[in-house]
Amino acid sequence: MTDVAAASPQLAARSAEQAKLVAKRYATERRFRAYGMTAIIITALFVFFLVFDILSKGLPAFTEHRIDLKLMADAAAIDPSNSRDPQKILAGDFDKLIREALRSRFPDVESRGDRKLLTGLLSSGAADDFRSMVAGDPSLIGTEITVPVVLSDDADQYFKGGQTDVTRDNGTAELTIAADAGTATLSAAEPVFRASLAAVKAFVFTRHAIESKELTRLDAALARLDGDIAEAAKRAAAAEQSGDASGAALAKAHSDKLAADKTSLSTVRDTLKAKVDDYAARIAASKGAETLGGNLPSLLVSAAGGMFRITELGETSAKAEIAIKPTAAAAPAGQWTTMLLETPENDRRVSDKEAVWLESLEAQGLAKSGFAWRFLTSGDSREPELAGIRGALTGSILTLIVTLGICLPIGVGAAVYLEEFAPKNRVTDLIEVNINNLAAVPSIVFGLLGLAMFLNFFGLPRSAPLVGGLVLALLVLPTIIIASRAALKAVPPSIKEAALGVGASHQQAIFHHVLPLAVPGIMTGTIIGMAHALGETAPLLMIGMVAFIVDIPGSFVSAATALPVQVYLWSDLPEIAFQAKTAAAIIILLFVLFGMNALAIIVRKKFERRW
Repeated sequence: MTDVAAASPQLAARSAEQAKLVAKRYATERRFRAYGMTAIIITALFVFFLVFDILSKGLPAFTEHRIDLKLMADAAAIDPSNSRDPQKILAGDFDKLIREALRSRFPDVESRGDRKLLTGLLSSGAADDFRSMVAGDPSLIGTEITVPVVLSDDADQYFKGGQTDVTRDNGTAELTIAADAGTATLSAAEPVFRASLAAVKAFVFTRHAIESKELTRLDAALARLDGDIAEAAKRAAAAEQSGDASGAALAKAHSDKLAADKTSLSTVRDTLKAKVDDYAARIAASKGAETLGGNLPSLLVSAAGGMFRITELGETSAKAEIAIKPTAAAAPAGQWTTMLLETPENDRRVSDKEAVWLESLEAQGLAKSGFAWRFLTSGDSREPELAGIRGALTGSILTLIVTLGICLPIGVGAAVYLEEFAPKNRVTDLIEVNINNLAAVPSIVFGLLGLAMFLNFFGLPRSAPLVGGLVLALLVLPTIIIASRAALKAVPPSIKEAALGVGASHQQAIFHHVLPLAVPGIMTGTIIGMAHALGETAPLLMIGMVAFIVDIPGSFVSAATALPVQVYLWSDLPEIAFQAKTAAAIIILLFVLFGMNALAIIVRKKFERRW
């Protein structure tokens, strides 16, 4: 009893220590789980934001704006020879009929410049659908038809909100219109323009603060340039005194370049200074009306069947230019609208006049949005509204067909030989090491190899799917060999042993029993390799598949580009609409990749066997 009593404190202390260790181990496990869950959440957030960003930017590219123009398919312009031959019809002047139909909607547009600006709302391919309609059905000639006409990318972006945000408000009181020789005075008994005036004044305050900071930065940059110019002049003088003619010439050239930079920067600074002074003067006279100009938001008013561009804005009245003549001298409350274009006219590609015409077309129910089928059915174009993905998609498909036709038989054959038939010696070990190393070689190296071998040595056509497929085959082949060998190793040895035990030859055991069971893994590795090839850009750039290709490739030797290269080309273009096209092309590329991965899963499930 004494020994037990003496040992009890030691046992209790040991139990307490073990309990602490267990609690510490459980706490460590909880922390590890928390770290893992945090990593998953962070990864999911990154993926979510990536997908959201791509979709938000790319989905607008799948829609386009058109106007439905009713016009007469005049035979004199379309088919003057009255041949009804589709080939001759395609050469007709369809653009003239469309321009005249649009101008007839705006009879007040009379000057040559304004008429040109009006027709500039139409795409350069506006007559393509009209031409296809008549060529497909010559009986339309001489009849009145409604033609969907594609708008230019700037007009399309205006409707999509890419040019400016538009704030619309309905008038809360009756608006009186006093028109006189192209101008008008709009007035009401209530402060109906108060909200618009407040928005303009808030813009002035905000922009003054932003532009003042930029002006300060430019002044500091000009001061640094003055110091650099003085230093360059000193170096030139010192070089001349020392007799160093070349050094003096270099210092003089550097000084001249700095002086040119200063002149250019001074011009920008003076323009900005004028804007800052204008904003400061407006802030000083913050009460009362505002004179609107190209550096301030624009205000349009739609009332009594007419459209007005406000030039001077007060709370209860405004002076305006008449863009579209009104049909009445007053507009009842709730039946007229103000439209505040928040981006100044000087900072957007759509002018106020064009905005008036677009708003009028929409009010007449002629401007409509629809699915942009031409994005999926057309090739590339310099005009964003006409550019499509079909050429690049076809080029990628042709390239992958060549890649698959080369990689699958060679890759599977090499894997079967190395795994089942090759002797185990230093040569095969060297081959296996090189295959594994090739799988890690940067893709640009394969592009250089393709440039040197297939183009320069063999003389194959540049920018052709055939050459692209050969280069990507070199890139993907090691991956397929490694995946196929892994699939063959995964088959239980008992399968081959059983086949050999019943009298099958080694070759029969491999090709009749082992290889069929390895098909799921082989096909999965092959499809994943093809997905890898689909997303490659660098090797294709090296062999010239970066060219601007309008036509849809019709063969393996036709000039073509590929989806990732098309994404690269569009991302480098300055137009806003091409940003949406870039994101939309990425969506198509991801859709194809997801489809290929889904196919890999389906193939695995279909051919998978349990043993």
